[in-house]
Amino acid sequence: MTKSPVALRKELIKNCHRVVVKAGTRLLTDPESLSRIIRQIADIRKEGKQVILVSSGAVGTGMKLLGLKKRPSGLSEVQALAALGQVKLMAMYQEECAKHGFLAAQLLLTADDLRDRERHINTLNCVETLLSQNILPIVNENDPVSVSGLKFGDNDILASLLACMTRSDLTIILTTVDGLLTPMPDGSFGERISVVCGVTDTQRNMAKGTDNAEMSIGGMASKLKAADTLNAAGEALWLASGKTPDILGEIFAGKDVGTLFLPAEGHTHKLESKKRWIASFSRISGKLTVDKGAATALMEKGRSLLPSGVISVAGSFKRGDVVEVCDSECNLIAKGLTNFSSTECKLLAGYQSSSNHTILKYHADEEIIHRNNMYVYKNH
Repeated sequence: MTKSPVALRKELIKNCHRVVVKAGTRLLTDPESLSRIIRQIADIRKEGKQVILVSSGAVGTGMKLLGLKKRPSGLSEVQALAALGQVKLMAMYQEECAKHGFLAAQLLLTADDLRDRERHINTLNCVETLLSQNILPIVNENDPVSVSGLKFGDNDILASLLACMTRSDLTIILTTVDGLLTPMPDGSFGERISVVCGVTDTQRNMAKGTDNAEMSIGGMASKLKAADTLNAAGEALWLASGKTPDILGEIFAGKDVGTLFLPAEGHTHKLESKKRWIASFSRISGKLTVDKGAATALMEKGRSLLPSGVISVAGSFKRGDVVEVCDSECNLIAKGLTNFSSTECKLLAGYQSSSNHTILKYHADEEIIHRNNMYVYKNH
């Protein structure tokens, strides 16, 4: 990293047109904090930036309305609290946004809304329309109907996926700490880490034991996972304390506050939309295991996956489904849209592409997965 932390921040902000701001539960259960966040968002919007707000707080607000101190463990209890709290939370948002002359709109999402390609596009179109009409989209997980298979995990993950989908230049996660802090031997925390270029296992180990489930579920580990998702797409994440009175103003002034997560050096290329969907949103239908030569061709030479490199086929899938590609040691190296069904892949595996027509009895594609329909992982 040759540039200073401040120079990196100022360059990022200068080129930032669209931003996702995520505010955590422990901030939004304080009415003064909610008002302060909307005021700061209003200031950003005046500078010509588009803002999408990911809001936690529905369950926490429901807990406050019922006078509960501890988050219940039962699914139906949490869903009921979310249904109760969401009404109050959005009423507060509408009131605050009206003070600054704009409207707020609510989107409640499940993970399937982003995994399914058609629903993914519908969600994106809705957000784009709201932004074009100068309306603030406020997004939350649809907790009253979400179950484990449909959940994002927490709103840190939702924020990263939403930013990835909308090609936002920056995601800001506001929390109750000043950033990623260096752990000390006695269990306390030391200095703030200013910039991280590519999350490593060292930083992931720092995140252990940072969760607090009394009001919320997202600890530092989920924030690093969010950073991983965004950095893989070529985007940035900025983690900062929402308790600081004008934190968004400081961020957009390029000040050295919080922790800025940037893609690793050499991996700053921004992914196209289709590859973002394949990498972060698609549902996996099967797996192809490839030999060493094919793995090298995919990861180092930018090639498509040909039948000759396929060793084995797992799962049941059809043409157009997304499958994982693993090397012979079971390391995940890519995901992609397959040109063939699982039955056809088994027939073609190990043969040259020139044999595809003879084996399948029709004029078939040469590639199992074309390079344009594939996301390749940088490390494994």
